[in-house]
Amino acid sequence: MNRKRLYLLGTVLLLGFAAFSLSSFSSSITPYVSFDEARAATRMVQVAGGLEKASSRYDDDAGNLHFTLLDPEGRGRIPVRYQGLKPANFEDAVSIVAIGRYDRAGEEFVADQLLVKCPSKYQGTEVKKYT
Repeated sequence: MNRKRLYLLGTVLLLGFAAFSLSSFSSSITPYVSFDEARAATRMVQVAGGLEKASSRYDDDAGNLHFTLLDPEGRGRIPVRYQGLKPANFEDAVSIVAIGRYDRAGEEFVADQLLVKCPSKYQGTEVKKYT
């Protein structure tokens, strides 16, 4: 009888740990979404696109980088504000991933993180630049 209770207790603890792990993991996932989905999202998301030429400006006093991302499929654009230092070679970026939330009041995507992919010196003509 004690052995059955131990198995039952072990099973309950294992299921509880699995449920806790799953809920913690799913809440920390930041999905890639389209620009329209980012505007509607209430949680942190990732949007990817190309830098619109001549759209970036850096405010030294506030430490804000403002720029516009272009949809990779050419279906739109989204203004982005990033609080932090401007990444090196930002203007040469092939693609940019902004991780954050859409601010409906300011009508811009507020990025907590930026992932910038610059062209490699080993890449050839297959690199597509956004216009």
